[in-house]
Amino acid sequence: MAHTIRMQSLNNKIALITGAATGIGKAVALRLGQEGCHVIVNYLERKDDAAAVVNAIKTQGGNATCMQADISREDDVVNLFTVIRKQFGRLDVLVNNAGLQRDSDFIDMTLDDWNTVINVDLTGHFLCAREAARLFKRQSQENSDRPPGAMVFITSVHQNIPWSRRANYCAAKAGAAMLMKTIAQELAPYQIRVNAIAPGAVKTPINIDNFQDPESRKKIMRKIPYGRAGKVEDIAAAVAWLASDEADYVTGETLFVDGGMELFADFADGG
Repeated sequence: MAHTIRMQSLNNKIALITGAATGIGKAVALRLGQEGCHVIVNYLERKDDAAAVVNAIKTQGGNATCMQADISREDDVVNLFTVIRKQFGRLDVLVNNAGLQRDSDFIDMTLDDWNTVINVDLTGHFLCAREAARLFKRQSQENSDRPPGAMVFITSVHQNIPWSRRANYCAAKAGAAMLMKTIAQELAPYQIRVNAIAPGAVKTPINIDNFQDPESRKKIMRKIPYGRAGKVEDIAAAVAWLASDEADYVTGETLFVDGGMELFADFADGG
């Protein structure tokens, strides 16, 4: 059964979500599919999971395609965008979502630990954004009556909040946040919008054990003034808004979707 279109400006747009086979990426893909986008579900290795996301979107009455690419490899990313242009003729939305963690005490962190995270969470976002920018700029010259495109980076509250044992992850997210702002500044004259969403503690398959363990969950919840953990659907809703024409005058901004985690709950009683 087809879903009601909530944001008409997203209807029939082509949207690429990187790392969309599971977690936040999956939720974003499902939401944009509900909004009427033709969703390109990018994946690295989880082919069956990506196909399941495509099938779920189609079952909801939407359109979707899955495309494999390692976003940390320049040749893969360039080929991905070439295929998209050939198959669809354009791209309207890039959601730079793919990411990973390799946690370690800093003094024990290997160069491989560092590079693995930086290559995906920062360099991969650069590569996808660069190819999207090239395509969006061309589209702005080809059709001035249609918005040329929008990008949404998925960063983290840890672009601002230090997180022990995750120096690589925090550095990558902080770098991605400034990358987003710099790109937004440069592309604004073409009406290409670039924004970010910084999730807080969101339940995903990667961290579900932390929420199921009573002691770990208690520690997490102490950090969230709003009193509940985030859901992947919370992030997906924010992406849908930033990607739509409803947010046409918003660029270069990071929207923190974190239940108030940045409010530093430990200081709520005076510290």
